[in-house]
Amino acid sequence: MTVEAEVPHTSDTASQGEPENYLTHETGLTSWLITVDHKRIGLMYLMSVIFAFAFGGAFALLLRTELATQGQTLMEADTYNQVFTLHGAIMVFLFIIPSIPGALGNFFLPIMLGAKDVAFPKLNLASFWIYVLGSIFAVLAIVLGHVDTGWTFYTPYSVGRNVTGGDQAVLWMTTAVFITGFSSILTGVNFIATVHKMRAPGLHWKRLPLFIWGVYATAVIQVLATPVLAITVLLLFMEKTMSVGIFDPQLGGDPVLFQHFFWFYSHPAVYIMILPGMAVVNELIATFSKRKIFGYMFVAMSSISLALLSFVVWGHHMFTSGMSEYGTMVFSALTFLVAIPSGVKIFNWIATLYEGSVSFESPMLYGLAFLVLFTIGGLTGLFLGVLSVDVYLHDTYFVVAHFHYTMMGGTVMGFLGGLHYWWPKMTGKMYSETLARIAFGFVFVGFNVTFISQFIMGSQGMPRRYYDYLDQFQPFHMTSTGGAYLLGIGFTIMAIMLVKSLRSGEKAPPNPWGSASYEWMTTTPPHPHNFAETPIIERGPYDYHLCSEEELWTGFPEDFKKGSEA
Repeated sequence: MTVEAEVPHTSDTASQGEPENYLTHETGLTSWLITVDHKRIGLMYLMSVIFAFAFGGAFALLLRTELATQGQTLMEADTYNQVFTLHGAIMVFLFIIPSIPGALGNFFLPIMLGAKDVAFPKLNLASFWIYVLGSIFAVLAIVLGHVDTGWTFYTPYSVGRNVTGGDQAVLWMTTAVFITGFSSILTGVNFIATVHKMRAPGLHWKRLPLFIWGVYATAVIQVLATPVLAITVLLLFMEKTMSVGIFDPQLGGDPVLFQHFFWFYSHPAVYIMILPGMAVVNELIATFSKRKIFGYMFVAMSSISLALLSFVVWGHHMFTSGMSEYGTMVFSALTFLVAIPSGVKIFNWIATLYEGSVSFESPMLYGLAFLVLFTIGGLTGLFLGVLSVDVYLHDTYFVVAHFHYTMMGGTVMGFLGGLHYWWPKMTGKMYSETLARIAFGFVFVGFNVTFISQFIMGSQGMPRRYYDYLDQFQPFHMTSTGGAYLLGIGFTIMAIMLVKSLRSGEKAPPNPWGSASYEWMTTTPPHPHNFAETPIIERGPYDYHLCSEEELWTGFPEDFKKGSEA
């Protein structure tokens, strides 16, 4: 039995001589809104997270503009707190967490497995609309307006206002987080089931692309950790509406308990954010160095190790909260332990690049940027894992810079690299490589200018989240704001470039980068059901030595066979 099936409401593309693809086989808005095609759902996720990124980025520019000078520049202190909270909450919960799994994972995971779709297509669509519903609640919080708790919703800030007084924005925002958590759980369950049950014949675990391993490990964390966040914000909601004493000390609650609950989820959430970025970088480094990933199973198992270890290190966020001496010692030791799997990835990537035939197309530039920036983020995290140093650096701009080097220098760079890498396969169009390199230059330089200055400020004692500051920090804040505007210019050029490619870009070949990975073996854009017939896998995704140059660039090597599904 083949995977090919009749599809209603088809267009005339195939009859005009062009191969049918997922973009053209159905038309009309309704066909998108109720689609169960994982590729279309991935595109809808992509548009949603890009919108969230633009929204959160606008708040970031407002923050940096306000901090460019001392005193009031654009807004009052209370408004600053609200903008700060919205920037963090939107970027973390609506952009970074769903970006790679929701968009790139949804699109490419089934194709890499040789499957026609995810295990539960309707659940996949429900997951997307749950994410949209959560985003609507977040927008309502902004409209109702007074969420100034910080993105962590620490108590007593998040329970200190009287609901009956008319300010219910915190309730709307915590409800948004609660709802989007269900989207993460459903996506994680779907991905785990798909990897276990939907692999093509011949695709055993040691032949899985490392992108699959990374997304799989992320799904495990989503399923195990996200319920903790859901329970935490539900308790917060109950306390705020029913005056039940859980976290609020005025009602007999314990605010430190909220921190334990929050970070028990949020430290694994760090790896929900970073593991997909690492997964993308595996593909970039293998493709653009034309080499098999060095130590394949070590890299794969390091993803699983990070997923498991991420659950036991949450306490390093709370060294100054009154934890016992023995507790802080244990969490400090575990923090150093979790650096080992990350180090395995870094050294294996470097070993892959060594003596490789490295080319520097724009996706690879983002991959190399990830390698540099995430390494800086990881090494500066070791400072914060040392008890005596963390007491000094805690709640300073050093933590802000470390967080952004890890999350933006890691996850966002990985996302941008994956977006550039798979854009031709997703859209069937090539973008301007010149504009892509210019945009990268602005993004890379702007990012480092923005956050290196914050490392210096933090080491000199500048507290984070402060609305005003002393004279000695003025040059650093001005420099950081200038870097933020360079970042904004880079992202604007990138957006123009990608939109332009949709309108007038050259038609993409089947395999523009000469990759040996499985997703390039289907048509461009992909077939409505990924493959007309179920593929049979007879080699690994990084076995470049088994493929001739002609096979790589056509995208259909001889050993990637097509056959009937048994």
